[in-house]
Amino acid sequence: MTLPTIFSITETEIDLDNLLAQITLHSTGAAAIFTGIVRGVTSRDNPHETVYLEYEAYKPMAETKMEQVADEIRAKWPTIEGIAIVQRIGRLYPRTPTVLIACTAAHRDTGVFDAARYGIDRLKEIVPVWKKEVGVNGEEWVEGDYAPAPGE
Repeated sequence: MTLPTIFSITETEIDLDNLLAQITLHSTGAAAIFTGIVRGVTSRDNPHETVYLEYEAYKPMAETKMEQVADEIRAKWPTIEGIAIVQRIGRLYPRTPTVLIACTAAHRDTGVFDAARYGIDRLKEIVPVWKKEVGVNGEEWVEGDYAPAPGE
């Protein structure tokens, strides 16, 4: 049986109900979901207001890396049934979901929470998505900590 796996870069609203339906099997009894949301106030460095975020990605490369994250989750947690990894791009305003990681499994105690946490952490590490933060005092590209290793 092929287990459901979704990974995508999208400019449209993230539809949690639809994604969850796609990664839920007849045997599914648990889902762990992480959703990142645009903050209206950012506390990094000096606290400041965020008017909007602008996300960009090179879609083919980003989706390939998302597939890698899904493969890593399956290798670490073979009990995971379904995986959805979705990153929204474009201009996004405060209180808007920007990213969703969802993992399903038969039971909640089979690693589903850890798998979802791993998914968002790895997405932030290796998926090439760029974020520009626009505030009342200007704009800046927000850099992550990841530097790709040779061959990545």
